[in-house]
Amino acid sequence: MPGDLPELRASHEDRDRVVDTLRTAGGDGRLTAEELDARVERALSARTQGELAELVADLSAATATKDVLVVRQTGGKWTRAGRWTVPDRIEVRTKLCRVTFDFTDAVITSRTVRIDTDMQHGKLVIVGAPGIVIDADGLNLVFSKTKLRSDSAAADPGLRIELVGTLKHAKVVERRP
Repeated sequence: MPGDLPELRASHEDRDRVVDTLRTAGGDGRLTAEELDARVERALSARTQGELAELVADLSAATATKDVLVVRQTGGKWTRAGRWTVPDRIEVRTKLCRVTFDFTDAVITSRTVRIDTDMQHGKLVIVGAPGIVIDADGLNLVFSKTKLRSDSAAADPGLRIELVGTLKHAKVVERRP
């Protein structure tokens, strides 16, 4: 949510994103049940971006430690699926490994996620839904390829995934649930 436009009207999507953030904070123990209920009620009735920002302002410092997810693995499979909070940045440092990120039920707290890759002899699978745009322009492909949906260029995506880094003998595939 843009902090420089506090009087901008909030959308249903903005309210839902804040409610998901609050529920995650409640699940992590950063909010009591009473605080969670009160903030969710206020979020659902918020009219502006500023009102929503106030509800999560004291949580941003607590979530700063979760802003980067690092995947380091040699061989096998690594998967993040189900209900998980998507950080602002993900680092994938793998060899001979299949990595899957399933965004279907994920809690998305930012409109942009950067996935920094250093993948050798592997496969990166991104499971998304309509409204997710994958930008692979920042990838350096060495004997590698991408298989992304051509219809993923939405005008106003709910989530933009920026892929950067290097793939050597690897592949990126986008799937829909």
